[in-house]
Amino acid sequence: MMIDTSAYSAFVRGDERLRPFITGDRPISVSVVVVGELRAGFAAGGRQSENERLLAGFLDAPNVDLIEIDYSTTRHYAGVFAQLRNDGRPIGSNDMWIAAHAIEHGQSLLSLDEHFSYVEGLHLVDV
Repeated sequence: MMIDTSAYSAFVRGDERLRPFITGDRPISVSVVVVGELRAGFAAGGRQSENERLLAGFLDAPNVDLIEIDYSTTRHYAGVFAQLRNDGRPIGSNDMWIAAHAIEHGQSLLSLDEHFSYVEGLHLVDV
């Protein structure tokens, strides 16, 4: 299972809906795009050091895998982009990368953002 920015943020804030999904015995993937979004938010906020510490601890957990973008990801991104454009349902470019990453790696996406439902072939975790 891959998590997006909204899921991580809600989990850190204590959203109980996410506790069953984000556990130490369940493999969790995080796209490097999510880390970029989180760090951008940290830089704009007043608790950057604390947020960076929490994120580092999360990413260092043995069940968490950071997924990098590679050449293959670009093909999935192009497919997501074209499908959403043809459907007239654009979403943000970072979210297209996250969706492409999840599809590429055959993982369900845990997100609180409903617009991911527009992406064909993306399996969403029902929260």
